[in-house]
Amino acid sequence: VQLVESGGGLVQAGGSLRLSCAASGSINAMGWYRQAPGKQRELVAAITSGGVGTNYADSVKGRFTISRDNAKNTMYLQMNSLKPEDTAVYYCNALARRGGTTYNYWGQGTQVTVSS
Repeated sequence: VQLVESGGGLVQAGGSLRLSCAASGSINAMGWYRQAPGKQRELVAAITSGGVGTNYADSVKGRFTISRDNAKNTMYLQMNSLKPEDTAVYYCNALARRGGTTYNYWGQGTQVTVSS
């Protein structure tokens, strides 16, 4: 499975960006993580395989929305009201269960920079 992210960039505080993650194979739950310089990678949002269940980090609740289109094998992260503290490399993550084993996949990351 390969994950390819897109949609990162530079935006002013209060602006919006939409990240996309396209998967090449069969996957189950997916999520977005981020890592800021000098900090640990943290979960931003996750979504179940069917797209019904979601959860968010407290810091992004009410501002970010995770979704997926299983017909396109693509996950999205709509980010509104962006803050400078949202600046980080954002990574797509996917789990794939096959034959009793769960595989964990990561994308290459996309930079999001929010200027004040």
